[in-house]
Order: sequence, then C-alpha cells, then structure tokens
Amino acid sequence: MTDAPDLPVSYADIEAAHARLQGIAKRPPIQTSRTLDAATGATVLLKCENLQRAGAFKFRGAYNALSKFTEGQRRAGVATASSGNHAQAIALSARLLGMPAVVLMPEDAPAIKVAATRGYGAEVVFYDRHSGDRDALAQSLASERGMTLVPPYDHADVIAGQGTAAKELFEDAGPLDVLVVPLGGGGLLSGSAISAHALAPGCRVVGVEPEAGNDGQQSLQAGHIVHIPVPRTLADGAQTQHLGLLTFPIIQARVQSIVTVSDAALVQAMGFMGERMKLIVEPTGCLGLAALRSGALGDLSGQRVGVVLTGGNVDLARFSGLLAGTSQP
Repeated sequence: MTDAPDLPVSYADIEAAHARLQGIAKRPPIQTSRTLDAATGATVLLKCENLQRAGAFKFRGAYNALSKFTEGQRRAGVATASSGNHAQAIALSARLLGMPAVVLMPEDAPAIKVAATRGYGAEVVFYDRHSGDRDALAQSLASERGMTLVPPYDHADVIAGQGTAAKELFEDAGPLDVLVVPLGGGGLLSGSAISAHALAPGCRVVGVEPEAGNDGQQSLQAGHIVHIPVPRTLADGAQTQHLGLLTFPIIQARVQSIVTVSDAALVQAMGFMGERMKLIVEPTGCLGLAALRSGALGDLSGQRVGVVLTGGNVDLARFSGLLAGTSQP
C-alpha cells in the first residue's frame, strides 16, 4: 500500500452515487453462518450482491454512470464490453432510463448472461476474447454508433457506484477488521477500499483473484500495471487481463494485499453456499468466500470479517454439474 495521492474517486462520490441508487438498487441483506464462523474462528458477514438487480453488484455502477448522462447522451445511447454481469447491468439500466444499448460480449460468454442481456433490451455483438482487443473493439463500436462508452470498471462513476456495496456492508454489519472483495478489473475493489478507508480506517482490505488470473497481485507487487494473457479460469467475471488506469492507483493506495484461490476452491465455496446457505452464487462471486474457507487470508480468529458475494448469474445445469463433478471447470 502506498501513500494516497489525489485519487480519481472520493468517498463523497460514493455517497452521491448511493443517493442516486435509492429506490432503484436493492439493498441485499447481510447473511451469517455459525458453521462458517466455527470453521474460521471469525465473525463472518456476507454481503449478498447475488440478490442485487440483474443478479450482481454491477448494477450499482452501471446505473450510477448512466443516470449522469446528458439528454443528448441518453438519446444516442450507451455502448460497453463485458463477459456478462456488467453487460446485464448496462442493459437493465439503459432500459430503466429509456436509452438504447449495445454490448460487446465474448463468443464464449455464458449463455445465461447473453440471454439476460438481450432480455433487458440490449443489442449484443460478439468477439473472440482470445484474439480480439476488447478495449479497442469497444471504443470502435461506440464511435461507429455515436454512443457513450461505459467500460466495466475503469470509469469514475462506475467505481463510485460499486463502492456503495461496501458502504452498506459497514452500515448494516458494523465495524469490520477485514474486508474481502473479489477482483477482476478492480472497480468493486477500489470502490470498496475507498468506503473502508472512510468508514473504518483500520480495516484490512484484501482483494481475491483466481490463481490463473493474478494480474492484480502481480501489479501490486511490481508497482505498475501488469498485463497477462486471457486467464483460463472458472471465474469468467475475473478473466480480465489488467487493472485499470483509475482502479490501479486506488488499489495501490487503499488495499493491503491481494490473494488467489483455485478453481477447485471456487466450486467448494459454491457448494457451501448452495447446501448450507440456500443461495446460488456464481464462481466469480465466490472468490472472497473461497479465500476465507481455504485459509488464504491467514488466521482470522476473533476478527469481524466482511465478504462481498458479487453475483449469482450462473446456468443451473452448469452449477449442478460443477458440484456433482460432471462438468469440467
């Protein structure tokens, strides 16, 4: 962690985003588990963003960003690129705000996420994530259509919106010693870290990535943004290749560490949530819980630990197959 320069997003931005989301976004409950507490020696508080509108925390950032569009921008519409949850969030937000939306999605995006994005009214354009430059393609698509590009994570209004989930966690759960947050491009982690710094300055903030896609961990260690090939991981929402120009300095300044977990640990965490908590959480959404259950966070005895469960958009056949061992990660 570094001394904080002038960061691109402030806690005041998160407070303003939270006000915009009132009556629009859900305020998912905090869930607890005596079994989880007994296994970890900690008091664990789970922020269930799998119960958010569009099935993931991404709705917060998408709606906050789109709600600030000018009338001209609303008429022209919004473009984005996403493997699924941001796509759905942009599509739903655009529908609520009465604007057109086009979404660039990888050809191997989960079918359930493609169907939901289209169901909310957005146009879907496909690309090959292993050969195409997503950022360049998205910018080109937005320019061709005359639309405003809202990327999945590297956007100040998106980051501010995502930070509202942790704001609610602190407000509803009380003081925390550790906050555990999944990490893809860094929008949620950076926003959460800003909220933590404002509401509980002594709280340790930990990001969690899949083992196959630890570009954030490498970046934090190297002191600069590290780019990696598209990671092969079950956590499709964390298949990012690098952190953002806005998210990285916030993570540098406000996040204490980044750990990784295996795909096998994600499946085990999904099973725990389904069997013991009666909740469906997608693989990416289980990154924080998997780190907690695998011991990647170290000794947590006597500590109050908040974990953000980021989404629940997973095909039920795929979910069941992974838990039964009949589907390949």
